[in-house]
Amino acid sequence: MQVDTTTIEGIRTVHNFNSGPSVLPKEVFEEASQAVLNFNDTGLSILEIGHRTPMFQEVMDEARSLTKALMQLDNDHEVLFLHGGASTQFMQVPMNLLDDDQTAAYTDTGIFANKAIKEARVFGNVDVVCSSKESGYKFIPKDFVVPGNAKYLHITTNNTIYGTQWQKILSTSVPLVADMSSDILSRVIDFNAFDIIYAGAQKNVGAAGVNLVVVNKNILGDMKRTIPAIMDYRNHIRDGSMMNTPPVFAVYVCMLTLRWLKRAGGVSAMEELSKQKAALLYKELDENPLFTGTVVKEDRSRMNVCFVINKKDLEEKFLSFAKAHGIVGIKGHRSAGGFRASLYNALPISSVKFLADLMKDFALQHN
Repeated sequence: MQVDTTTIEGIRTVHNFNSGPSVLPKEVFEEASQAVLNFNDTGLSILEIGHRTPMFQEVMDEARSLTKALMQLDNDHEVLFLHGGASTQFMQVPMNLLDDDQTAAYTDTGIFANKAIKEARVFGNVDVVCSSKESGYKFIPKDFVVPGNAKYLHITTNNTIYGTQWQKILSTSVPLVADMSSDILSRVIDFNAFDIIYAGAQKNVGAAGVNLVVVNKNILGDMKRTIPAIMDYRNHIRDGSMMNTPPVFAVYVCMLTLRWLKRAGGVSAMEELSKQKAALLYKELDENPLFTGTVVKEDRSRMNVCFVINKKDLEEKFLSFAKAHGIVGIKGHRSAGGFRASLYNALPISSVKFLADLMKDFALQHN
């Protein structure tokens, strides 16, 4: 296999499988870079415009409107763009929903789910209704009961580090909260079935530094504790995500990415492309004698494909081989080892095919 020497304006093409921050559409980079120099022909940079000006208000309004349309949200659900990543929501969710004498149900399906559990315990009681920790998070638990008196059920829809994904969204009598950081807007689901959805933007939605939060207004306001003003969802809803200075550039990149997603056919188009990309790479894993997937087949993530090499001494050699061919971001998380290829919305299927062909070629060389 020849080294990929394709260049764009002198810059070598890379195939970006990073888990986040991750690949974004080329046109988003182009539009965002232009806006850094001259935003909408104003002579001002997007980095210096006032966040209270009509110029930025239009950006925020469009980002929120696009999100509502793409997710087909009803009037009870509000869209917020807040500071930070998903980890801030580990505390903000229970701070707004869970009093110290109440219990929330949590599913433990990965490191980030486990972190969410630890934060929730600061604010109230937590019932861990299921866990796949003992297996190394290689599957999604199926047989468990959610207590009817739970204030809410929290799930992490996709496990970025270990490569599992809830293939079917749970039907439950209690309010449903989901961390969708690594698979949001990648598949068609009933987003209105959730009372809170949160996602760090840096995987499928935009740039790092902003958190997309969807809140059902009807779930708020039933708390005995005093919530700090900046942490109260109701204040952010009231002020349209403009309660304090928002992460202007990150929100702008989200707006551009959401525009791109709409032009590309919306969530249904992303789902179809996601299925094709995942099928292509998992097929290679299942047929290649040198590599093995680490997740049970029925729970495989379409966003994060995790695998190992069957000859441990070849691991570094394969990483070097991949790097030499323009592939970046496939080294597995330090807690999981092996390899991980993240197939987010903006990753072209040509990159997935390139990786699959590279794996095939490497196996032939080291049979």
